[in-house]
Amino acid sequence: MSSNLIDIVNALESKIEKLVQKCDSLEKQNIELKATIENLNDKSGFQEDQIRQWEEKYTALKNANAILGSEKYRRETKLKINSLIKEIDVCIAQLSE
Repeated sequence: MSSNLIDIVNALESKIEKLVQKCDSLEKQNIELKATIENLNDKSGFQEDQIRQWEEKYTALKNANAILGSEKYRRETKLKINSLIKEIDVCIAQLSE
């Protein structure tokens, strides 16, 4: 019976050892995955900034085309200019108070 108990203890030790190794492996994998996520988040943020910059350049180009006589964007540019004039009027009114 003592031999049987020793076999059970040895089997448990072996299984515990395997579980500890698996846990260590999963912790390392988790650290690697977190680093990958952080890297991807950084790239995503950079790409969002680039998209925003290109959108601003596109809007500026549309406005420039409208000012140069392009019919396609003339209405949008007029609306934008009117909006800016209203904002300037509000600022002037606030300064006058």
